[in-house]
Amino acid sequence: MSTRQEHDLLGTREVPASAYYGIHTLRAAENFRVSRHQVHPELIKALATVKEAAARANLDLGYLPREKGEAIIAACQEVARGELADQFFLDAFQGGAGTSTNMNVNEVIANRALEILGLPRGDYATIHPNDHVNLHQSTNDVYPTAMRIAAIRLLLPLAEELARLQEALQEKEVAFAGILKIGRTEFQDAVPVTLGQEFGAYAQAVARDRWRLYKVEERLRQVNLGGTATGTGLNAPLKYIYLVNDYLRRLTALGLARAENMIDGTQNMDVFVEVSGLVKAAAVTMHKIAGDLRFLSAGPRGGPAEINLPPRQAGSSIMPGKVNPVIPEMVHQVAMQVMANDMVIAMAASQGHLELNAFAPLIAHAMLESLEMLAAAARIFRTECISGITANAGRCWEVLEQSPVLATALLPYLGYEKATEVVREAEASGRSIREIILEKGFLTPDELESILTPAAMTKPGTVKTINRPQQGQGLCN
Repeated sequence: MSTRQEHDLLGTREVPASAYYGIHTLRAAENFRVSRHQVHPELIKALATVKEAAARANLDLGYLPREKGEAIIAACQEVARGELADQFFLDAFQGGAGTSTNMNVNEVIANRALEILGLPRGDYATIHPNDHVNLHQSTNDVYPTAMRIAAIRLLLPLAEELARLQEALQEKEVAFAGILKIGRTEFQDAVPVTLGQEFGAYAQAVARDRWRLYKVEERLRQVNLGGTATGTGLNAPLKYIYLVNDYLRRLTALGLARAENMIDGTQNMDVFVEVSGLVKAAAVTMHKIAGDLRFLSAGPRGGPAEINLPPRQAGSSIMPGKVNPVIPEMVHQVAMQVMANDMVIAMAASQGHLELNAFAPLIAHAMLESLEMLAAAARIFRTECISGITANAGRCWEVLEQSPVLATALLPYLGYEKATEVVREAEASGRSIREIILEKGFLTPDELESILTPAAMTKPGTVKTINRPQQGQGLCN
């Protein structure tokens, strides 16, 4: 294999001649072989956009010759489009607060810019990864800035997927509005609800998550670009600091702004803790909904079986005909991983010391993974599960009619003593509450039908056409 020689503080190494990366990337690849997780591609793209903003500012201010500056800009744009992706293979878990990833991007852009100029890779006397691509920058300002850009770019699609999930749940709310069923608290029979009301509550919870994530995006717009090593802006000209942020705002169209206190923006990662907390809240909501759907669809003979989930694959290698709720189970697992990532982000953010947090790579990995996974899970949950749910209306009524809690809806009309008598007889005989009430003549068939409707049983108040018990007979007197 043909190689080229590159050198750094520690000495000289042979780098593949065809590689766009250089010696810093090579050493990092050797040092951090700990997982199969690579640096997230959105972080690489965001770093390339930051580098383009810096190159444009330096070109305008005369710190880069035009030919070199334009070549660097062209290389940045290619990386930002996702090109040369095979050159970014470093492990996500790395020391150095992101320096390895920053240098990986610097080296690839420098060598691609040299190639654009018709020069050999490694000709750093012409375009140098540090002196030109990283000019007026530090890992400590470009990396946190790129983290915020990447997080916003993944946060907005998550909010959009939650909006679509909300709409799918609302469609089921309408479709199931007239299906009366038993409500459950603590897995025990409770007063009636409609299946539509259950799905409406799910939609409302998702709506809250959607709105919170949409709003928290604003918290990520404050960047410390121009702060260089510790946020003081050492070695960065003042005109550059203003101009580079202007360019970054234009290139990203994300409404970014320079942080008022760039030392704070360099030291602290609490904004990612805040964002992660709201992502976790959305995961908790999806986790809860998935659990409910698994329970309500359990069966088909041994469980509630009040709804049918769309079948997605055979569920057993030994039990013919078994179909498992695989989509909700996937949602559970994604949600649990997001919750775990939230704890990791909190722990890593708390370990920042003095002017820098060395664990920014871990925060970036966990944050971007959570955003991307949850958006994908929400999409699949909607398209492969929620949209295809059907109701077993007959089963819903069968379970409700056999439950003693139906008597609760009759309290205003029978009174507590008669209602208790009916419940006891129903439990002892196995007959329905409806049958016993009619047999005893406590209510007429028409009166009973007017009471046992979705509208009457799932809204405040009582049916006004029913004669109430006389004084002393009922609970309502």
